[in-house]
Order: sequence, then structure tokens, then C-alpha cells
Amino acid sequence: MKQNHFAPVFAVLAILGALVGGAAAQNYPVKTIRLIVPYPPGGLDASSEQGSRLRDATVRESAAAAGMIAQASIPLAQYPIRPIRLIVPYPPGGGNDSLARLFGQKLSAAWGQQIIVDNRPGAGTTIGAALAARAAPDGYTLLLSSIASHGVSPSLYRNPGYDPVKDFAPITLLAVAPMILGVSQASAIDSVQELIRLAKARPGTLKYATAGSGSPMHMGGEIFKDLTGTDIIHVPYSGGAPALISLIGGETDIAFDTDASILPQVRAGRLRALAIARASRLAEYPNIPTFVEAGLPGYEANAWYSLHAPAGTSPAIIRKINSELVKAMALPDVIEKLRQLGSDGVGDTPEHFGAFVRAELEKYSKLIRKAGIRVE
Repeated sequence: MKQNHFAPVFAVLAILGALVGGAAAQNYPVKTIRLIVPYPPGGLDASSEQGSRLRDATVRESAAAAGMIAQASIPLAQYPIRPIRLIVPYPPGGGNDSLARLFGQKLSAAWGQQIIVDNRPGAGTTIGAALAARAAPDGYTLLLSSIASHGVSPSLYRNPGYDPVKDFAPITLLAVAPMILGVSQASAIDSVQELIRLAKARPGTLKYATAGSGSPMHMGGEIFKDLTGTDIIHVPYSGGAPALISLIGGETDIAFDTDASILPQVRAGRLRALAIARASRLAEYPNIPTFVEAGLPGYEANAWYSLHAPAGTSPAIIRKINSELVKAMALPDVIEKLRQLGSDGVGDTPEHFGAFVRAELEKYSKLIRKAGIRVE
């Protein structure tokens, strides 16, 4: 039996037509109307692969249109009028999950509506990100995005299931976690320049530990290799903790990780930090130079955390969420929590954040292609 693939389109057109008012609407139409249908005549068999793809696209576009129509009928002052789902593409308990719950609590307190954290880990964040991309753009589904979902994974995976730019509306960059270059306390490497000299003198012998292919630790190492022209070996582990254990034990020589992971080991006397990817030194660790001070000014590799909504979400809703998050950034408990997580709060505009995402996406796309990194 043939399925009518145009029914959702006609339904949306009917709703839009009902919304048009005034004298102009009463006289409409005054000439022939052209309806462009991007399908072949006669419909498609519902069981065909092409038919399934077109049907999915039609339903998705229809949902987006219906969402925009629904938004137009709800005054912005009333948003939100029900709980909001915040998709977190990571398991519970980690830094990303902690940030989601921190900012979710602030939005909930400000609006009197529950922010429901929905953990959807897996496949380098692509499972959760793809789920958010397909959600209705009504402001009631948000995504805790990151360098993984919007900087690395879209180029790392052959089919991530979403477009990080076209399928999302940027809200704000929440925080940045600067990368630190660390070595074992027992290592003879005492500076970034010494590391570069040693790596060039002994190509293909030094090893850097990471939490796995495509992780921020991996990207940090690849950026270092690309910038310095050195040949150091990538050794992936099943997570950040095993990677640092290998570094402490001497199985690997260096690691690039966030200060939240490296600095506790520095305090414990197990690791030494050679440089931090930050504009200025940390007040608590004034002896750790920046990469600029260490003689590598072009090194820029940081983990970052952010918030996106599905594409088509009302700009007014985006601005309202952004405004509330920016206000939260100034709260003492938020500042302290970010410090504990080794992150610097940001809170920029949607426009600025959107430009940031495009730049990060381009940077890591080039890096991944050049290094030949691929995860199926």
C-alpha cells in the first residue's frame, strides 16, 4: 500500500495558512500558486531505503515547523511552562555531568521548572548529540555540548548522525578547561623546549598517553606534534585515569590533560607540569609557565563545555537561556565549582559562540584528516 509522504507538508501549510490574517489574507490568492515537491511523482514504496530517508526528513521538518508555530503562540515571558530535558552525552558522575547539573540547578531555581538531566553516553558523544538534533525546536530539549560533540566527533566518525552547525542553535560557551603538559616526577625532561629537542633527536621513541583515539588528550598530543614537527607515539588507554597511571609508572613519557586531572597528581608529587594552555599562570600554581612563556606560543588545545538547542529554536528563547546562564556565571558557588573542576567560566553570546564552534570544527577537521585518525 502506498504511503502519502506529502501529508505532513500539507498539514503544516494548512496551519500556516490559518495563521495568516488581515485584508491581504482575504484576497489571497490572486494568481497561480507553484508548490515545489522534492519527490518523484506517485510516491515511494514505504519499505524502500530512499523512501525511509525521505519520510524521516519530512517528519523532522514537519516537527520543526510545528514547533515554531507552537512557540509563536506562547509569550516569551511564560517560557518555560514545563520541565526541560537536558541531554548529556556522557555517563553520570563525570565532569560534564557535574557541569550539567550545576547549571541545570541554576536554571531551575530561576524559572521554577525542573531541568531533567538525561544521560545518553556512547560513540564519542554522537548518540546523545544526534538525539538532541532530532528533538523538536521548542526550547524544551537542550544539549550539553562540548569539544567532543561539536569539535572532534563530527570529523572523527564517518556518520555521526548530525551536522554540528546546521542541526543546532548555539546558546553559550559555558567553560574552558585548559590543557597541561605533564611528565612523571622521575622524568629527566624538565621543560617544553627540552621535550622538543629530545623528540627531534629520537624520533618515534617518545610516547604520549591518552584516554583513547579522538579524546581531548589525543587531540592535545596531535596539535603538539603538528606544531613542533616532532614524531611521538600515541598510546591510547581505556580512559584518562589509566593513561595517567601509565605516565606515573613510566610506561609512557608525557601526557596532555586538563588541570583537573593533572594537578591533583602534581600536588601528590607524582607528576610535574611543564606548561599550561592558558593566557596567564594559575594563581594556585605560579611556578607552571604558560605555553607562550615556555616558548611554544601557537599551542592552543583545551577541553570546553557548552550548551546548544536544536536548530530552529526561537532566537528569543535562545537569548533568554543565554541571559540566565551568563548571570549564573557570576555566582560565587558557580565560580568555586568551576575552579574545582579546573575550568574557567565564559558565558559569551550565541553569535560569538557560534563563530567559536565553526573555528574549532575547522581546526580539528584539518588535524584529523592530516593525522589520518578515524573511528568507525
